[in-house]
Amino acid sequence: MNPGQTDQEDLMRLLFSVAHQDRKAFARLYEAIASRMFGLCMKLAGQRELAEEALQEAFIQIWHHAGEYHEGRGTPMGWMMTIARYRTLDLIRSRKVRQTAGDDHLEHVEDQRAGPLDDSLRNAGSAQLTGCLEELTDVQRDSILLSYYRGFTHEELAQALSSPIGTVKSWIRRGLLALKRCLEQ
Repeated sequence: MNPGQTDQEDLMRLLFSVAHQDRKAFARLYEAIASRMFGLCMKLAGQRELAEEALQEAFIQIWHHAGEYHEGRGTPMGWMMTIARYRTLDLIRSRKVRQTAGDDHLEHVEDQRAGPLDDSLRNAGSAQLTGCLEELTDVQRDSILLSYYRGFTHEELAQALSSPIGTVKSWIRRGLLALKRCLEQ
């Protein structure tokens, strides 16, 4: 299967087979989407090692949770790219916490409890919110998730996304407005 020619129906069939522990289907799924997922991980992480680790963890999660996919969670590609995005963000955050874990940096200790986005995703409107997030551009979605879900400051976002701080603020503002419009429909 050529990655450029992979359509959502093929991915749906492969996910169904992976949910039934079909290793060959998993290998075909990997061949079909790994390069796109790695591109996303690399864009978010900015470090090859971290992106590779995130990609590996994303595929482990897909292997274990393929049976949980359903069309209400978006397209198969969107669902898997979301897993890759979250795994990358989790790794970025865990590395950030490890780097500031010394006694000298106690004022930077983060609250590990669920945040507002976690609670929102757990509520009945999680499918709608997920759908609305998928409608945003990649940079808007990444900016919002890193900012609100992972607690990045504007400065940290600008560094993580290799973009000027004013641009990052615009992405967040425009993304939040688009989310608001989508959720009000």
